[in-house]
Amino acid sequence: MQEDEAQELRAIAKKTAIVILVAIALIALSLALWRIRIVLALLFAAWMIAAAMRPGVDRLARLRVPRGVGVLLHYVALIGAVAVFLAFIVPPATTQVGEALGHVPTTSAQVGRAARESSGVKRQILLAIQKRLHRLPTASQVLHPAIAAGKKALEIIVKVFFVLASAAYWVFERDKAIGLVTSLLPRTKRRTVRQTWKLIDLKLGAFVRGQLVVVVLVSATLSFAFWLDGLPYWLLVGSFAGIFELVPVVGPLVVAAVAVATGLTVSWTVAIGALIAVVVVRQVQDYLVTPRALGGAVGLSPLLVLVSVASVSVLLGPFYVLIATPLTAVVATIVQVTLLGMNPADAEVPSVIFSPSDSEA
Repeated sequence: MQEDEAQELRAIAKKTAIVILVAIALIALSLALWRIRIVLALLFAAWMIAAAMRPGVDRLARLRVPRGVGVLLHYVALIGAVAVFLAFIVPPATTQVGEALGHVPTTSAQVGRAARESSGVKRQILLAIQKRLHRLPTASQVLHPAIAAGKKALEIIVKVFFVLASAAYWVFERDKAIGLVTSLLPRTKRRTVRQTWKLIDLKLGAFVRGQLVVVVLVSATLSFAFWLDGLPYWLLVGSFAGIFELVPVVGPLVVAAVAVATGLTVSWTVAIGALIAVVVVRQVQDYLVTPRALGGAVGLSPLLVLVSVASVSVLLGPFYVLIATPLTAVVATIVQVTLLGMNPADAEVPSVIFSPSDSEA
């Protein structure tokens, strides 16, 4: 009897030790992943870019264009689009910035003159600025922030190249990775895992291409609307509005606030016109463009998007908000397949620029 009790105690001690070791391993893994979260975010961004250009690369491959050349052509097209944007947008935008800053005092004497001619709150603000100008940092004090800014710019460039290189690698190696992962699973699960993986790939690709389409449409439409409304710096505000479409939920609110604030520098009627333009474009996007042209690429409800964006912003920081929606779409797809019994082969994915059939099965 005592021997049986001793064996039972040893078994309990062994199970307890295993549980403790597993818990420690999970905590260590969680801490490691947390420390490299920026790398994981960059890899996820690379996955999204690879998914977006894969149908184009596959279509070129069927035309006997090597995949490496196909990826290079996509990158050249991207660089070309950025160059066109800079050529057509930056010069007039620079002019508008100059106009915006033309009447802003920049020296201590100019600020003092403006303060003497002003009164009330404006005078107090100008006097505070004048005091700051008298305490400007010396050259040596400016040098350190300039070096830090240079390092930050270099870091951003390295990250961009890392994402583009990883995206190209993923275009070439995705099928091998899927094969490696499925080979470790039971045969009954392999087909489902493979189809789920490719479904997620299609959703991410449609989402990225859809976002690019929305950015271009919103920038062009709102810039034209602001120009008709007589909004100052209409091109700057319109381009800003298109870029901020990449920020879910919060982006449109920021755009509306900037447009109204800019309009108030002229008159309240211009501000109201700018607000109406933002609201109308947003409604057209929500009820016509997104459902019909984009087809709800990620298939998430607005409430779920709002919760995911808020959660990611609090847990990881504002930078990670850009990947909150597609990351939630990945998790939602896995939950639908594993817990809700959805067949990934039957799921529909919208055609955004490319049809899902353009990608090789």
